[in-house]
Amino acid sequence: MKLLIQGNDITVTDSIHDYVQQKLEKAVRHYQSITTKVDVHLSVARKHRVNDKHKAEVTVYANGTVIRAQEGSENLYASIDMVSDKIARQLRKYKEKQLHKKTHAQVNSREVVEEPPVEDLVETNLISDRAPELPEEVVRTKYFTMPPMTAREALEHLQLIDHDFYMFRNSETNEINVIYSRNHGGYGVIQPRAETNGNA
Repeated sequence: MKLLIQGNDITVTDSIHDYVQQKLEKAVRHYQSITTKVDVHLSVARKHRVNDKHKAEVTVYANGTVIRAQEGSENLYASIDMVSDKIARQLRKYKEKQLHKKTHAQVNSREVVEEPPVEDLVETNLISDRAPELPEEVVRTKYFTMPPMTAREALEHLQLIDHDFYMFRNSETNEINVIYSRNHGGYGVIQPRAETNGNA
């Protein structure tokens, strides 16, 4: 297993490095056959009003799947403990799903999420009472491969990466879709639609 540890506004001392290595080796011990690389990003917020100043983010690459978790607290070592436990749970969930896939037939992706078209939803349901805020400039750009997958497979990836949404290439339509966690429970899928009469 390749382990990479980086710090942002924090020096990764030998003791911090050894602690992260010990905790993550324990977390992935039963999954080393599927784990190729583990990236750890440690950071400290310099703002005094931030409660969870010490953050630990872990990304595990397992059989081409990305499994991600992050935790924050008042103490860096506590954050490392929590994120290690979370990654261990995520890996166990991933392995259980892989075993389940081998023994059960896959369900058609259309059964995963069936949402009404966007025009049927009231705008306040989409953004609540918040005004959308866009950053003044792009601060980070990420590139990643997008192998085709079903909505069910995308949902499984979403549950492993500790994010609110997951962008994927739909294997049925070859279009880019986004699956997301809904505020009131369940999941939704955003799909492109062809323009009609010059309108979106």
